[in-house]
Amino acid sequence: MLLVAVRKCRACVPHLPLGPRPILQVGEAARILIVGQAPGARVHASGTPWDDPSGERLRKWMGLDVARFYDESQIAIIPMGYCYPGRGNGGDLPPRRECATLWLDHLLTKLPRVELTLLIGLHAQRHFLGNRRKPSLTETVKAWREFVPEYLPLPHPSARNTPWFKRNPWFEHELLPVLRERIESLSDQHAKSPQRSK
Repeated sequence: MLLVAVRKCRACVPHLPLGPRPILQVGEAARILIVGQAPGARVHASGTPWDDPSGERLRKWMGLDVARFYDESQIAIIPMGYCYPGRGNGGDLPPRRECATLWLDHLLTKLPRVELTLLIGLHAQRHFLGNRRKPSLTETVKAWREFVPEYLPLPHPSARNTPWFKRNPWFEHELLPVLRERIESLSDQHAKSPQRSK
């Protein structure tokens, strides 16, 4: 099975300070996909994606409680890098590219029902939007209407981005209500679907 193979991946062992521990959530019935950067040290320790303050903020943005967020039949979570990459001068290192090269396209084929992909941060936006991406993350997020309904670009929900949130109040007032409405709509479709998995 593909997910078993991904979780056994050891391609980056020499470069991972805490060793390999691929962390992702995939269920074939999921209608929503979250693509972030890479697990932090706390998530590496727990083995649960977005199990940190950034995850709490992301769930608040989405209007989801913990149970719905971690229901793999509703939400898939595939970061650009599956293992904690270590620390750099300005925070965690970027996600390693091996994950996307080796596994991402294969994993996406296992998610045929995804209707909305949240692109959190620059690395996810660069990969999925390609030359449609704007010159900066702020401009890409501001141009979110160009990418819906398939994609919704978002900043990272880290507390480090608090100054960004303060400089861009439109994000909370304009984009987040649309995000929550779309999530709720897809959740309603999931609840009514006769093909709900396990």
